[in-house]
Amino acid sequence: MKRARQKVGVENEAPQTSQKSKKQKTCLYGSVFGESDWHTSMDWGSLPHHVILRIFQFLPLVDRARASSVCRRWNEIFHIPDLWRRFEFELSQPATSYLKSTHPDLIQQIIKRHADHLQYVSFKVDSSTESAEAACNILSQLVNCSIKTLGLISTAKPSFMNVAKAHFASALTVVFVNSKSLSSIKIDDTPLDDPSLKVLVANNSDTLKLLKMSSCPYVSPAGILCVADQCHGLKELALNYYILSDELLLALSSEKHVDLEHLRIDVVSENPGQVEFHTIKKQSWDALVKHSPKVNIVMYFFLYEEEFDAFFREETPVTHLYFGRAVSKAMLGRIGMNCPRLIELVVCANGLQPLDDELIRIAERCKNLTAMGLGECEVTCRGFIEFVKMCGGRLTQLSIMEEVLIPDNDYSLDRLHLEVSKHLGRMWFPDMMPTW
Repeated sequence: MKRARQKVGVENEAPQTSQKSKKQKTCLYGSVFGESDWHTSMDWGSLPHHVILRIFQFLPLVDRARASSVCRRWNEIFHIPDLWRRFEFELSQPATSYLKSTHPDLIQQIIKRHADHLQYVSFKVDSSTESAEAACNILSQLVNCSIKTLGLISTAKPSFMNVAKAHFASALTVVFVNSKSLSSIKIDDTPLDDPSLKVLVANNSDTLKLLKMSSCPYVSPAGILCVADQCHGLKELALNYYILSDELLLALSSEKHVDLEHLRIDVVSENPGQVEFHTIKKQSWDALVKHSPKVNIVMYFFLYEEEFDAFFREETPVTHLYFGRAVSKAMLGRIGMNCPRLIELVVCANGLQPLDDELIRIAERCKNLTAMGLGECEVTCRGFIEFVKMCGGRLTQLSIMEEVLIPDNDYSLDRLHLEVSKHLGRMWFPDMMPTW
């Protein structure tokens, strides 16, 4: 290569220089794509079919569409079914959103030519009702679809809730009826209702494995029971606590039901003191764990302190706990006493009372605990080291803000990280912010 460049530098004829440079570049392309002849010209339009397809798979949608205009052959590859199995529709109003909306012409082209190729589909919408309605309009046109995964995502406030319930249900029914192979559905914060769930079950009971539908106020426990009774392959279920009941847990524990792997529960309150939460019986929890011994029970709490009374007063087989608001010392004490299966605990805030005793009790009784995160809380350095010493190397993730730790007569912050690192078996430092 060096000799060629020196020769080009000596000669002054521009056409000859250009021709030699071109030959050098094509040689590079030839080496990449397996071409051994130094002088063979490589035209982008004649690249191997599988190479162009691979390039298109890595391109963002806008660039992929532009690349399709290079030549007829690239345009043909642009429409190959393999490129359209996974697609995310982005729908937004330019004045109110940071999203780059999928061009309407491209949407119509997809519906016309690739609806039956789509398998993994999501709709990402901004906070405007118009965007949510546009998503419903697209769903209602997917009459030849064979979708396996469907997700409806609101990037800001739940705009799907502003769509007329009948319009949303009608659009969703088109997909539920025509797909007949849905395995994963994530439709949080939507006007989904019981009749829609019955249509889903009637057409996809043999394939449904994941159903995530938190904050769907028109769904009742009866709708979930319909899913639990007929979708025997269900592996993961995510819902709001108000739907959870002893009856539902027993249905998930019946002999005909396969082992559930994940049960995710959102416990949410927006109006402090106005919501009374029911209690789930220990026998119902026990039945679920007996039927599905390895089930992960994940609970996300967004409550005010006075609303925790119904929880963890007796043994509860929860495995992952996340507290998005302040939680009292008393509640953390109950967790230490009654959550023996606990694997992960994240506390956003507590207050100004040291949590030494509560953490030590959790370390003593929660033998499976491997991950801990503390935000705006207080723990003495001595208490924290004792907690880490009791958990030992099983703590694979420990995320604590430095402001949480209170120096005492035995340990300074400088000495703390060395002591904690020794018990963990790896180097550890407090975080500026918990990385969870």
